[in-house]
Amino acid sequence: MLDWIGEGALAPTDEERFGSLALDLFSYQYRHNSAYQRLCEAYGVEPGMVRSWKEIPAVPTGAFKEARLATFPEEQEVRTFRTSGSTTDLRGELHLDTLDLYEASLLATLSAYVCPEGNPIRFAVLAPSGAEVPDSSLSHMFDVAVRALGTPESRFYVSAEGWDPEGLLGDLRHAQEPVALVGTTFALVHLLDLLASRGSSIVLPEGSRVMETGGFKGRSREVSREELHSSIEKRLGVSRARIVNQYGMCELASQFYESTLRTGSPTATKCVPPWVRTRVVDPGTLDEVPQGSVGILVHYDLANTGSVVAVQTSDLGCWVGDGFEVVGRAPDAEARGCSVAADLLLGAR
Repeated sequence: MLDWIGEGALAPTDEERFGSLALDLFSYQYRHNSAYQRLCEAYGVEPGMVRSWKEIPAVPTGAFKEARLATFPEEQEVRTFRTSGSTTDLRGELHLDTLDLYEASLLATLSAYVCPEGNPIRFAVLAPSGAEVPDSSLSHMFDVAVRALGTPESRFYVSAEGWDPEGLLGDLRHAQEPVALVGTTFALVHLLDLLASRGSSIVLPEGSRVMETGGFKGRSREVSREELHSSIEKRLGVSRARIVNQYGMCELASQFYESTLRTGSPTATKCVPPWVRTRVVDPGTLDEVPQGSVGILVHYDLANTGSVVAVQTSDLGCWVGDGFEVVGRAPDAEARGCSVAADLLLGAR
């Protein structure tokens, strides 16, 4: 898997390679993950019966709150990431016995879709660092990105206690080189609200870009994609052709990005890395829905070696071209995610 990921997020897809590795990984996870084995048995599925990766039983994200879904003993665990911002007390957990695959996957996709020029860039991060929130997969992602792709001027502007709006605004106003302003959607909303309340705006240097993640629904209110991107253009001087949304989740080792920054053409379609597959299925039958129809997103991530390869989300989406679009949450799905957490954290100030 490290060899494959090392070929990059833009490498051609290889169905035979994916299918072979997916079936091998499913067999391994079935044998070594007792909680997953019980789920497969309840479905009446075992490795010898599965002929295609599409037949691998997917684990609903809610199960990550109820059971330890890991292929290794607890003493081999090097990190646990937990879901954030849930409206329930339980939090889902992803247990890792290595960070190598996780970090290789995140760097391959982030560098391709947020830093495609291949040059170091100044990150302005609207999220806590991994040192502040060690169980946050998003904070770890930004830590790795800053370390591998950032300039020495890169900085985190949110801590466990709140955020530093004046320091952020001062640094953005005086920036002379391109900036990658990255963070949760609602962290950006708080920044944009602050600028709007002052009747102020900033024009970031040419070549700057914005990456937002975590969804458009926070604890305080909901904003549309159109409203957010329009405000980014108005208040930060970054065109829509340089705004990228990232879709990710704690239960997956890989993330999905829009190709906007690479192509210069705004799009809401998420690109799927070569080592990942996504299906859009009917929530009742779990059969694939026709292209363009809305269903539940199910992801098959080969970088999830230590947990489960197939994860069934509560996100609604549709398949468009070579990627998918997220259109909302399934009815009655709980509010969750890093945007809700950021809204709570920054709104408390």
